[in-house]
Amino acid sequence: MITVQRVAKAAGKHATRAMLRLRTALGARKDRACPACGQMVVGFFLYGDNGEWGCPQCGASPRERLMNWLIGEGRIRVPVDGAILHMAPNEASLVRRFSAASDYVPADLHPDIYPVPHMRRVDLMELGDEGRYDLFYASHVMEHVPDDGAVLRNIHRALKAGGEAWLVVPLWDKPTEDGSFDMPPRERERRFGQWDHVRQYGPDFADRIRAAGFYLEEIDASSIDPDIRRLYALDDRLFRARKPMADAAA
Repeated sequence: MITVQRVAKAAGKHATRAMLRLRTALGARKDRACPACGQMVVGFFLYGDNGEWGCPQCGASPRERLMNWLIGEGRIRVPVDGAILHMAPNEASLVRRFSAASDYVPADLHPDIYPVPHMRRVDLMELGDEGRYDLFYASHVMEHVPDDGAVLRNIHRALKAGGEAWLVVPLWDKPTEDGSFDMPPRERERRFGQWDHVRQYGPDFADRIRAAGFYLEEIDASSIDPDIRRLYALDDRLFRARKPMADAAA
């Protein structure tokens, strides 16, 4: 669906990306870095309200750069000997990292739109796996599902005891506001920022995760050293949910 908002975002992205290419060609100093592709860059391009959204080399978003930095620093660990369910795998650097796992499952409700080998169709509303995965990863997915409470419970069931769900969602400072797919697309775009979103999350997303039975750690980019945060233009918040080990006896 083409909207004025989407066109404006795309125009800003392409204009600032072109400017960065020009600055690079003119020899501007590369004093920023991208942990997703490992390249030094002159800066990051605009997208929406974020003036330093994308890496001009690989296109990595702030949340993709945050995840790569956290993994690179050992703050979170990819279970390469285990099983990973990777929903909406449109972040190439994380596909590379996760696909090293012995059982890597890239999946989406619409798998044909992803150029990732061995994509599977998975509807999180009907996720029936039980105790299979060591890691579930979904970035900007939960705001698309009709019933996030049901999906969180499905994820909890699909994880092994001690397994983790790494969740990233668009956030604002207000309480979460829910809608539905019965709302017109333009109304969803107005209220939730995008026509195919059915809610806008606030910090109380944490309460919904805990209600599904998870322990939770929140890792916000704002807690990272300011110099490091600026170097990599890190942003966003990771909701790191863990299924309790006690569930192994359940």
